[in-house]
Amino acid sequence: MTALSRRAAYGLGHRAETFAALWLRCKGYKILARRYKTPVGEIDLVARRGKFIAFVEVKARPTLDAAAESIRHTQRARIIRGAEAFLSRHPHYVNHFLRFDAILIAPGRLPRHLIAAFDAS
Repeated sequence: MTALSRRAAYGLGHRAETFAALWLRCKGYKILARRYKTPVGEIDLVARRGKFIAFVEVKARPTLDAAAESIRHTQRARIIRGAEAFLSRHPHYVNHFLRFDAILIAPGRLPRHLIAAFDAS
């Protein structure tokens, strides 16, 4: 991958995360963190609505199906580790209900929010 294509992919990812955050806000979520980085993994978005904390993976691909298929086991493990790190730094959220969501982005389509897209098992 060339430096130019890496920059383009980074920009696309950043725009997709911004759009996903706006989508969640419209659905009544409060965004707690964007691009939450830890030594063990990164989480695209951390959002709260009521007593639910959602750790959200955002995927932008040419189709919504391709976006859904791109969430691999290794990424899920990274998000779970990142969620554990987030909770260790924010213990006041431990009593909330936790879940792992995905928001799929494709050109010309509304985002698809997959609630509880995967679990921590």
